[in-house]
Amino acid sequence: MILSMLYKVARKLLSVPGVLLRRDTSKDAELLVLRHENAVLRRQLAGPVRYESADRFWLAALSNLMPRCRWREVFPVTPGTLLAWHRRLIAAKWDYSARRARTGRPPTSAALRKLILQLARENPGWGHRRIQGELARLGHPIAASTVWKILHMAGIDPAPRRTGPTWTEFLTHQAEGIIAVDFFHLDTVLGRRLYALAFLEHSTRRLHIAGVTVHPTRDWAVQQARNLATDLGTRMESLRFLLRDRDSKYGQSFDAVFEAEEIEILKTAPRAPRMNAHCERVIGTIRREALDHVLIMNEAHARHVLATYQRHYNEHRPHQALNQLPPGADQQSIAVHESEGRRLLRTRVLGGLINEYRYAA
Repeated sequence: MILSMLYKVARKLLSVPGVLLRRDTSKDAELLVLRHENAVLRRQLAGPVRYESADRFWLAALSNLMPRCRWREVFPVTPGTLLAWHRRLIAAKWDYSARRARTGRPPTSAALRKLILQLARENPGWGHRRIQGELARLGHPIAASTVWKILHMAGIDPAPRRTGPTWTEFLTHQAEGIIAVDFFHLDTVLGRRLYALAFLEHSTRRLHIAGVTVHPTRDWAVQQARNLATDLGTRMESLRFLLRDRDSKYGQSFDAVFEAEEIEILKTAPRAPRMNAHCERVIGTIRREALDHVLIMNEAHARHVLATYQRHYNEHRPHQALNQLPPGADQQSIAVHESEGRRLLRTRVLGGLINEYRYAA
């Protein structure tokens, strides 16, 4: 409003001399325009010409004093530019966007939205109202509809149990109660194929190689399951799941041995070795560290090699999942000793194929 009044007053004042002395006034207007343009150019030598609000004000006021025939020679802008300035001024006058931004419900902060998405990801069983309750307990008052909207915009279903636990999450959460089993083969020096049955406890990484045979029948597999149950003894009570593939060599009698101990049988999908990844990995470890470097003569030799490696695996070999400790070791039993002046002892396993190191007592 004030700018509009100043503009009108300036135009009236500048038009008075034009009525009295028309010729001299136009010349003076040309000089004023040229001086102002010179000042603008000096101010912006380093970049393109940009007119500020004051520049637009004076050029618009002086435009009425200039003859139209002299505009192209003297005036720095075209009549279209003056009209565009005027339209922009009118549009800014009637712009209520700033007023609208101050009305309505305040937006949810980015930190609170991030917290809502975090709670939804970490708790797939929570609905939007359960998340709202947890936020209220943390001191964040927010409407349940707002939580629903944030989850919906993020592509997360607000209903409970948005996504079931993945197979990896299930194995991680239930590791203490899972034992996995799988067959693997080895060939003798004469090309005869032997089969072995390996069990692996997920939580302790303890390896059990049940036996070696040329003909892995169902009855043989059932007997190995019974032998394992006898060896584990009371530790069978801590197991809840047996993870195996769909090999026909297992059969119902094999499952019945574990079901009698209230252990549920979990079968992997067909041709999905990654669903039993822990067992697949330990079999690969047995091959890389032992079987690939030994010529197996017969079944007795295979049993000896596998039994020796099983003892090394369970009692000495470090495991990343166990903080670099063997399955049979206790965290408190591993003490840090000074190596100065102590003699290092090496134990050769499988004829020096594997070495075990200890300091002399």
